[in-house]
Amino acid sequence: MAFSQGLSGLNAASKALEVIGNNVSNANTVGFKQSRAEFSDVFAASLSGSGTTQIGIGTKISDVAQQFTQGNITATNNTLDVAINGAGFFRLSNNGAVTYTRNGQFQMDKNGYIVTSDGKRLMGNSADNLNGSSPVEIQIDTSDLQPVASSKITGTLNLNSASTAIDQTVTPFSSTDPTSYTNSTAITVYDNLGNSHNVQNYYVKTAANTWNVYTTVDGTDVTPATTPTMVFNAGGYDATNSSVTAVSFTPTTGGATMNISFDYSASTQYGSSFSVNKLSQDGYSSGRIASFTIGDDGIIQGRYTNGQSKDLGRVILANFVNPNGLQSLGGNQWMATYESGDELIGAPGSSTLGVLQSSAVEDSNVDLTAELVNMITAQRIYQANAQTIKTQDQVMQTLVNLR
Repeated sequence: MAFSQGLSGLNAASKALEVIGNNVSNANTVGFKQSRAEFSDVFAASLSGSGTTQIGIGTKISDVAQQFTQGNITATNNTLDVAINGAGFFRLSNNGAVTYTRNGQFQMDKNGYIVTSDGKRLMGNSADNLNGSSPVEIQIDTSDLQPVASSKITGTLNLNSASTAIDQTVTPFSSTDPTSYTNSTAITVYDNLGNSHNVQNYYVKTAANTWNVYTTVDGTDVTPATTPTMVFNAGGYDATNSSVTAVSFTPTTGGATMNISFDYSASTQYGSSFSVNKLSQDGYSSGRIASFTIGDDGIIQGRYTNGQSKDLGRVILANFVNPNGLQSLGGNQWMATYESGDELIGAPGSSTLGVLQSSAVEDSNVDLTAELVNMITAQRIYQANAQTIKTQDQVMQTLVNLR
């Protein structure tokens, strides 16, 4: 019996060394999860049942279990490198066949798909369905961002209540005469073709708490026939009695007629110097995509040369009740099996899923120090089992030599 026991021990130690060797060889593989050889003892079957004198006949390998513990996260310079901090797997598509990985080293192919180094496409939600439940291959829209015509200017100003009123019968308003207005602001707006236009508003204090507002576009006066006014009272901006109306003009650059409204409802009239706390508009010119960022919630956001940003898609994660039931396919990929259970899909950070970290990768979770110690142990076990075979051989030789 000792021969079979020793032989099973040699096989077990050899398998353990193979597992350790595979772990060590992948110590620098991004997203790799180390394995552990698990063994069980073996007893011979007996019709008479087991007893206290029954001796085992060796060991056998029962499982090679992968350890899905978190690996260290290392920063990179590629914004499409993504690390998972927590549970979950990236979902990949290979011509429709779905696999899973923890390796977040991605790049963009010529068609705008986010792919792995061997061409498998990352899956998630499209830009028009960021919270969808049916993952698709993520394809980034790299086309230019179309211009949007401005339609509203929002301003938060403080008009100095101590300013001297201007008698407009004596000094009528003129954008070229600084003595005819109290203060002014300027902002760039855009027509539907993306051309910029300079809108200037001039504020003329005509009486206590009352200001006329005049507007020019590219130097041309476009003030409505009834001059708009801003009125204040003890409570601040008097929206009821104010009459800041929209202006309309047709660009000379070929764009469509523009109608721009104004919102000064948050403005104040304190006894301090004139100030502009906010001045914004809602249009923009065309722009080319300049860079991407991937948020911890998986949202892929594109940044454009015109200063705008746009959501272009979302990376989703999949998890399993029993990750150890996944079948390893090599190439840092796994396939779902009956033992792993059905995939559980969700946005990063939701439920039990981890969050994402852009410009980073997850290192292998192999502990080289521990693996080298395990290697020494497995080697000693191999030597010990070889010694049991040698000892049994000596016993058999003694029996053969008996006369």
